[in-house]
Amino acid sequence: MADQLRTAVCLPTFGGVDAGALGDLAAGTEAAGWDGFFVWDHVLWDPLDRGLVDTTVALTAIALATSRVRFGPLVTPLARRRPWKLARELSSLDELSGGRLVLGVGNGDEIDFASVGDPSPARARAAVLDESLDLLRHLLEDPGPVTHHGATYSVEGVHLHPRSVQPRIPIWVAGWWPHRRPLRRAARYDGVVPLWPDFALPTPSEFAECVEVVRVARVEAGLTEPFDALVWARSDGRDDPRPRSYLPAGATWWVEAFDFRRDTLDDIRRRIDAGPPVGP
Repeated sequence: MADQLRTAVCLPTFGGVDAGALGDLAAGTEAAGWDGFFVWDHVLWDPLDRGLVDTTVALTAIALATSRVRFGPLVTPLARRRPWKLARELSSLDELSGGRLVLGVGNGDEIDFASVGDPSPARARAAVLDESLDLLRHLLEDPGPVTHHGATYSVEGVHLHPRSVQPRIPIWVAGWWPHRRPLRRAARYDGVVPLWPDFALPTPSEFAECVEVVRVARVEAGLTEPFDALVWARSDGRDDPRPRSYLPAGATWWVEAFDFRRDTLDDIRRRIDAGPPVGP
């Protein structure tokens, strides 16, 4: 059980916001005492028809605008990313930020895949996700050349000479509750981002049940390192007492999830500037 709950902000990259604005919001997040700033990762899904910011460009702006907060994508659908290109981006971002990058990954949604010929069925995307995670870890962490021959990728003697500051860039894996397979996938890495239907906020007991699935899988695998568990939520403001109730349930992060379909930029900025929820 964690002894403190870290807090973060997460924003989409659609809605007409640009990389500079996201960097400014990240700087405000850091100044107001939050612990993290994360962004969504879409290439095609643009529900407001105002254009999308490229996620890697946005993360670069965030890295340059901040010096303390954790940051990264929540989440990147790995089935549409080339692992070697992503590994190069991640290593460069981690170096640029002094070792503050976190990689959130997930299975994505068909809307960002089918129209450009990327693997569309969820099961096909999941298979590529698993292979990509394995290959990505080798590319980022192996001291020598990487050789890999799988169902999707074939790599022969590739050495990226990654310059990450962190010995191991944390990987957080998202999955929809009550599906167990994404949770067991998350158990092999560094954190879990459990999501409930319609992005509902689970009760602490529901969250604890989800985290227990991950904990058991980690025990069975002999993994003892610290592990993150994120509550994807919206607080009622700085005095909201609810976030602390998730600590006994195994939460390590409370992530305030904003959405430009219902939140204006000014509203988001005011909420960020008010500071993270600390309770009464």
